[in-house]
Amino acid sequence: MDEQAFRGLLIGGTWRTDSTGGIHEVRAPYDRRVVGRVPHAGLVEVGEALDSAAVAFAREALSPSRRSEILRAAAARIRVRADELSSLNARESGKPMREARGEVARTALVLEEAAEEARRIAGHMVPVDAVPGSEDRIAFTMRFPVGIVAAITPFNGALLSPAHKVGAAIAAGNTVILKPASATPLSALEFAAELLAAGLPPDFLQVIVGSGETIGDALVDDPRVAMVSFTGSTPVGMRIRARLGLRRATLELGGNAPLIVHEDADVAAAASAVIAGAFGYAGQVCISIQRILVHRRVRERFLDELLPRVEAMRVGDPLDPATDVGPMLGEEKAQAAEADIAAAVAAGARLLAGGRRDGALLWPTVLADADPSQPIVCREAFAPVVNVHTYDDLDEAIRMANSTEYGLQAGIYTASLAVALEAARRLEFGGVIVNDTSRYRVDRMPYGGVKSSGMGKEGSRYSIAEMTEERLIVLRGVPS
Repeated sequence: MDEQAFRGLLIGGTWRTDSTGGIHEVRAPYDRRVVGRVPHAGLVEVGEALDSAAVAFAREALSPSRRSEILRAAAARIRVRADELSSLNARESGKPMREARGEVARTALVLEEAAEEARRIAGHMVPVDAVPGSEDRIAFTMRFPVGIVAAITPFNGALLSPAHKVGAAIAAGNTVILKPASATPLSALEFAAELLAAGLPPDFLQVIVGSGETIGDALVDDPRVAMVSFTGSTPVGMRIRARLGLRRATLELGGNAPLIVHEDADVAAAASAVIAGAFGYAGQVCISIQRILVHRRVRERFLDELLPRVEAMRVGDPLDPATDVGPMLGEEKAQAAEADIAAAVAAGARLLAGGRRDGALLWPTVLADADPSQPIVCREAFAPVVNVHTYDDLDEAIRMANSTEYGLQAGIYTASLAVALEAARRLEFGGVIVNDTSRYRVDRMPYGGVKSSGMGKEGSRYSIAEMTEERLIVLRGVPS
């Protein structure tokens, strides 16, 4: 791609370089340089995208084998372009190159997972003949695509989140309208281009960029959209759910992840894992560690292991291979996090590391003993900040971990199987990760939260179940 990318919107199989929403610049979070220019859609383009997706779904059904072939071919194409796509991802999102390369690699794997699952979509037998009076019947279920899926993706997974949503939707046989985050649309547009080049029928995928309040609401409100798959903030997710009525939704929303470090934990391993688990991509990941709950007996040892590692992290240009922590999405977000840190310190928290800001760069920050009511503790920080708290027994740790409206993932370090199982039973989260952090995710696992963290699951197999309808078929007159 050119230094300044320009792809256009994808509507009806055509790249549209003009639109009613005008042309907008995509700027790098680190230095505000223009990375690319993208047309923004208006209501006219939304209507055209919906029309095209509806016609495609009614006109043509791709066989499971063809869906699988297309997704596998797209994965191969993405691997060929790994360096180029990693650079684009790092520039538009501010993600350090090490993490951007990992995201591209995971994107290819996610498409391969979806390709495999496309061939495994199956129903099951229902033994109705075991019921008196139904001996002459057999019954089974089949799964069918729901129709048009609206996939609304966030800035922090500019390539990977479209892969999860679009890959599964195509594997299930649906048509898709993708709305990537306006701040990071370039990776999603390149992703769509590779799917088309891999053989996806042109109007099976539409990509429109623009304001969530304008085009997002228009997508959600249109009854032709059978399902919305959304990743983003909890308030927006709740608003989407309220507008959808009885239609389907998968909502991957906010988080406030705890890590419990128990008295029998491998303290050095836990401290080492916190570095990526809390500060990767400047903490702008919904399963980043935000609260570290440490048993009193190991607190000082844990901090002795953690703080030198935090201080050694390199902050700066995401394109520098040595950078550990790049910028937040924008300076205003870094300023807001800085203000929350200052408020917590003013209310009695101790600043153990970090707290420094330079533009959109916020240095990895460790706070101790902050008041739980402080926003940096109880809300989703979405910044490179962790809060260290102390507990005396497992019951207290679990109460502290659960004292949040969120419930995406939690982690615990312990050498005891009994403690691990007790935590798994009692922690109110969609995932409990033992001897690793809440940040652990393999893309084939069921991923999704409870409480204000959302509803439904991602991961190809689980997304396909969400994106298909189960239909019962009963045959009568079967010879005994």
